[in-house]
Amino acid sequence: MPTTGNTASPGTGADAGGGTGTGAGQSWSALRHLRHLLDLLDQGAPAEQFAPPPASARGPRLDEPDAAVVAEATRVALRIRRTLGQHRRREAELAALFDTAGDLARLRAPDAVLKAIVRRAKLLLGTDVTYLSLNDDEAGDTYMRVTDGSVSAAFQQVRLGMGEGLGGLVASTARPYSTGDYRDDRRFRHTTTIDGAVTEEGLRAILGVPLRLGTRVIGVLYAADRTARTFTPDEVALLSSLADHAAIAIDSARLLDETRSALVDLNEASRTIEAHSDAMRRAEDAHDRLTDLVLRGADITDVATAIGAVLQGGTLIHDADGTELARSGTDSGQPSARAVAASRTGGRAVSADGTWVCAVLAGPELLGSIALTGRPDLGDADRRLFERAGVVTALLLLQRRSVAETEDRVRGELLGDLLTGAADPASLPARARRVGVNLDHPHAVFVLHSATAPRQRLLAAAARVAHSRKGLAGLHHDDVVLVLPAEHTSPGPGPGPGVGPGADAAGLAGELGQGLGGPVTVGAAGPVTGPGRFPDAHAEALRCRTALRALGREGSGAALGDLGFLGVLLGDQTDLGGYVRRTLGPVLDYDARRGTELVHTLRTYFDEGTSRSRAAEALHVHVNTVVQRLDRIGRLLGHDWQRPERALELQLALRVHRVQRPDDSAALPPA
Repeated sequence: MPTTGNTASPGTGADAGGGTGTGAGQSWSALRHLRHLLDLLDQGAPAEQFAPPPASARGPRLDEPDAAVVAEATRVALRIRRTLGQHRRREAELAALFDTAGDLARLRAPDAVLKAIVRRAKLLLGTDVTYLSLNDDEAGDTYMRVTDGSVSAAFQQVRLGMGEGLGGLVASTARPYSTGDYRDDRRFRHTTTIDGAVTEEGLRAILGVPLRLGTRVIGVLYAADRTARTFTPDEVALLSSLADHAAIAIDSARLLDETRSALVDLNEASRTIEAHSDAMRRAEDAHDRLTDLVLRGADITDVATAIGAVLQGGTLIHDADGTELARSGTDSGQPSARAVAASRTGGRAVSADGTWVCAVLAGPELLGSIALTGRPDLGDADRRLFERAGVVTALLLLQRRSVAETEDRVRGELLGDLLTGAADPASLPARARRVGVNLDHPHAVFVLHSATAPRQRLLAAAARVAHSRKGLAGLHHDDVVLVLPAEHTSPGPGPGPGVGPGADAAGLAGELGQGLGGPVTVGAAGPVTGPGRFPDAHAEALRCRTALRALGREGSGAALGDLGFLGVLLGDQTDLGGYVRRTLGPVLDYDARRGTELVHTLRTYFDEGTSRSRAAEALHVHVNTVVQRLDRIGRLLGHDWQRPERALELQLALRVHRVQRPDDSAALPPA
């Protein structure tokens, strides 16, 4: 019995074990499938490999509970795979964002930052086109700044008003917007310009996210495709994250660029301040140098030389009338009247044909001008230095004028006393010597008049002549009077060139008329020696000046002796012999040398009414003889001897010559 039981038990056990073995095999098959799912997850296998194998490939058949477990495990494995895929993708995106942030942080130029942003956006999202627009706060719109992948010029230059199109809506609301097909999306305000640019570029799916700095939107970052599609939330989040980094990078680049510009401006300002400081020190040194020259009594030539040395150019200094006062390192020349007027009006040095001109002013009064040659490229610092030199020159000219006015007042008082004879004659020579005038030498007196130049200008011009020739000039009874040494007024009986005060009067009339730009009439008398004779000489010069004007000879100069018989009549001393000599001298000399009768022939010719035939009858000679004699007289007296006024002078001289006593020493002065 036991044997039978033992035999049955293993069989049962075997059956049981076999049954159990069969169940264990089935469980083991389920475990192997679960292990296979784990391996697929580990390998990152594609989703299709997670599907359960067909029944023929399963091996031992799974019972229903195990099959349910395997199916659930497969679903969990697929979910885990998706989660892992999302994490890996997010990790890659974050790594890309970190790399992008690092790259952007290393960029310094704003343009390079903007280009890097759109390039990274294109790489991260894999779209056809990426682009970036920036807001224009002044214009109130947003404009395309950088594109990557764009082929349309119109699209690259489009501007969007706030709220217009997808980008304008993003810029105005600070919220991301996307569209699967922009042309058919009615959520956005379509405009002809925007729609035309989008159509020309061929874009359909567009995603735009704001570039924000705090609460302020500075622009929009876009990703777009030329085929219709939907942007996922992950893509929106990714582009938004990139936009956040981009906004910071843009602002940092802007701040860095502004800082760099500020540093450049600061360095430039520092150099400008340094240059200005150097210019100020140089100007102060030059001003001190020029002022020291003035205080030490240097003349105007020393100042001109110093100005030329400081500014490294040639210098010309003129007075208000354009008369050259000093010159250094350049040729003579007149300053441009227009440049002087412009400098006087503007108060600054001006350039005229490569020469800088600065008016020398005392308040509104023009004292003169300075011209700087050889420096056409005069900088601002040297220009101010040149203008400061004008101030110092004005100081010197005022000082000179003050001294000159004092001297002129002393000279004027001396001249008044000489011409009136009211002062003690014994004191006049000593007073004259104190101003450089020696009354022991012969002097001539000149009375001046100008109908065009103001009296003060005429007086100033006369004073310059007096200073240069060691004479006196001043106003006497409202007339400008000059007294000059006889070295310049050599006495002589005739009016020939360079002889007598009349010739010097003519020279003065020409010189002063040219300087004043208008006619100057000069009457002369003298020369005289000794203080007591000056009043009479002045009276004679005044009568001569008056006669010149009455005769219509404005702008000329002469002495009474040069006025013919009128001069004899106006003169205090009747020098009839001198008058005859001045009028008939050449003919008288010819008769004396040759024993001819030219004087008698000339007298007869006038007595017969200038008739040659009647003169020939009266002289008992042939008419041809009279003609020959008259030709000879013409060669001796000049071709104009028969002009009415000259003929009158000759007839008067002939009459005086006829009535003079033979022993009258004044009748025929020696030739």
